[in-house]
Amino acid sequence: MSIGNSPDQDRPSVGRALQQARVDAGLTVDEVSSSTRVRVPIVHAIEQDDFSRCGGDVYARGHLRTLAREVGLDGDALVAQFDEEHGGRPAPTPPAALFETERIKPEPRRPNWTAAMVAAIVAVVGFVGFTLFSGGDSEAPKSVADEESSPAQPTATPAPSASEEADPKPSDSAIAQAPADKVTVRMTAVEGNSWISASDHNGRVIHDGVLEKGESETFTDDKRLSLVLGNAGGVQLFVNGKEVEDVGELGQVQRVSYTPGDPEAG
Repeated sequence: MSIGNSPDQDRPSVGRALQQARVDAGLTVDEVSSSTRVRVPIVHAIEQDDFSRCGGDVYARGHLRTLAREVGLDGDALVAQFDEEHGGRPAPTPPAALFETERIKPEPRRPNWTAAMVAAIVAVVGFVGFTLFSGGDSEAPKSVADEESSPAQPTATPAPSASEEADPKPSDSAIAQAPADKVTVRMTAVEGNSWISASDHNGRVIHDGVLEKGESETFTDDKRLSLVLGNAGGVQLFVNGKEVEDVGELGQVQRVSYTPGDPEAG
């Protein structure tokens, strides 16, 4: 079934087109929900042209592409009709404004531990030198033989700085060393913010919220991790230490799950 080629007065709405295509394909709402991971109430609402349960236009477009692919429709044409019926796609934010905002943001000053350590060492050496010099007049001068026979004084070793004593942060290589009998997923928002949800193998939601640009989250489970990525194209995904390519497009909602072993969509 195709949309977008008939006159506007004869063209079915977005929800009606999806419903008719599903019926023509001989699929039930439960079957479409099971194969696309789009919840049954949301499928029913979209087919009634109610997009309020999608969580916003970005997620609505992702659901439309997913459902259109499942029932044999042109997802791009369906999204174009959705934009036409809902005021059009919002204009993107100029990148220059974003970069200017980030450029003027002051960075917090870090303490100069090196300078503090050098000052402490100089103070200790000065105090020791002053003590030896002031007490030297009351002692008899040592002979050359005494100086040669006396053991050399050990050189003071500078104390480690605070940054050296701090526990190192776990590196990305720690993910690759995760136990083979577990599944480990690490995700980083690299292009804009992304709403994410993660569930363990029992279906229990262990994380649900917005991953802001530059932030990362890591999850581990014995059997399976199921993910919902609200901005799939903007998320860098590592599964068991291996990067997963082509997770999705910007603004697309993707549902994937992973198990121990090689990263393959469950």
